[in-house]
Amino acid sequence: MQKPVRWGVLGAANFAREHMAPAIHAAKGAELYALATSDPAKAEPFQEFAPGLKVHSSYEALLADPEVEAVYIPLPNHLHVEWSLKAIEAGKHVLCEKPMTLHASEFDRLVAARDRSGLLVAEAYMIVHHPQWIRARELVQGGAIGELKHVSAEFSFNLTDMTNIRNRPETGGGALGDIGVYIFGCTRFVSGQEPARIRHANVKRDNGVDVYVQVLAEFPGFDYSGMVSMRLANRQEVVFHGTAGVVRVAYAPFNANVHDLAQVVLETGSTRTVERFPGVNHYVLQVENFGRTLREGVAYPCPLEFSTGTQRMIDMVLEAERGAA
Repeated sequence: MQKPVRWGVLGAANFAREHMAPAIHAAKGAELYALATSDPAKAEPFQEFAPGLKVHSSYEALLADPEVEAVYIPLPNHLHVEWSLKAIEAGKHVLCEKPMTLHASEFDRLVAARDRSGLLVAEAYMIVHHPQWIRARELVQGGAIGELKHVSAEFSFNLTDMTNIRNRPETGGGALGDIGVYIFGCTRFVSGQEPARIRHANVKRDNGVDVYVQVLAEFPGFDYSGMVSMRLANRQEVVFHGTAGVVRVAYAPFNANVHDLAQVVLETGSTRTVERFPGVNHYVLQVENFGRTLREGVAYPCPLEFSTGTQRMIDMVLEAERGAA
């Protein structure tokens, strides 16, 4: 029997408490071993589902723990590169929350550190582990909708709490980094193509961060239109439109089984086929795939090179915004 991967979590963030720490605890081949927080009260909710959890009072102490094999980093965006590099230096495998960097060029340091160390270092981009997205890719790249000609993608929610790190420029906030990674990354994942140019970028800002971004882009084989916003009602939908049909990933393409049931819809002529994926937790699958790479040498579904491409598209949008100013 293989030894489970012992995980440490850097910080008691809400997202870690509600999603990733429970996922690590539930994943096969994984053990939620340690948490770093200077506030013992913040550790209590974690200990409710993981009673044997070891609590370190600092990030440095957790990284120095020889029993910790891999770390999950849910810190504010502007700290991701710094602490990923520190974790690599400490000899830990790294799964860092997205966006892992604020500029595509910063991935160069992470890739170099990964290659020098031989460690597994990845962005926590969970949707590529979910069977609904794997199925959407199979349908599109397998020719089920003919030749892909257009992709439209929308992701929005209304965040009015201005103290939230997503609304603060000093912590790397903004809609592009927080949810743009989803609509850009899923388009690249399903199509297998990279953007050729940004035709239009309509960016609206509040408190110094982008809160509404509308993008028109050209890929080698299709046109793309996308929108993300932190000031609109909840909406999640991605449509892949081809010459012979349509693939829709709707209702909950990015928060599968939280807002609604994960499903992929294929429409060709008068035929409509719905494939549903009840009870699948992509956070658990992400942790299990991470462990499978470490223990069995299986290729990891979301390498840093993939994440670099998504951040590069974000950079292209911001460059287009500056060019239009």
